[in-house]
Amino acid sequence: MRLFLKNNRVIAILAHLRGGVAGIYTQKKLNELDKEIETQDWDDFVKEIKIIFSKKMKTVNTKWRIEFFEQGKWNTADFMIEFNVLAIKANTDELHAIFL
Repeated sequence: MRLFLKNNRVIAILAHLRGGVAGIYTQKKLNELDKEIETQDWDDFVKEIKIIFSKKMKTVNTKWRIEFFEQGKWNTADFMIEFNVLAIKANTDELHAIFL
């Protein structure tokens, strides 16, 4: 690995990030640090962490997960279509169908 001493603080933080978005980010970042000759500037790293784990990014990530949610061969759109078809067949409005 081409990890330089200047990266020690960055690597120490990355070593504690696990699971979900944090785990994916850590693997990506360690691969970048391994391949690049340049080191990661601490201040730039802190800015990047704040952006990646900001509330806005959580919202974007959540919206993406909803849009691409799959169970078996069905995705979110398939479930919504099936729900609307069943609500129509039951002769009920959407709010009442949700309550059921």
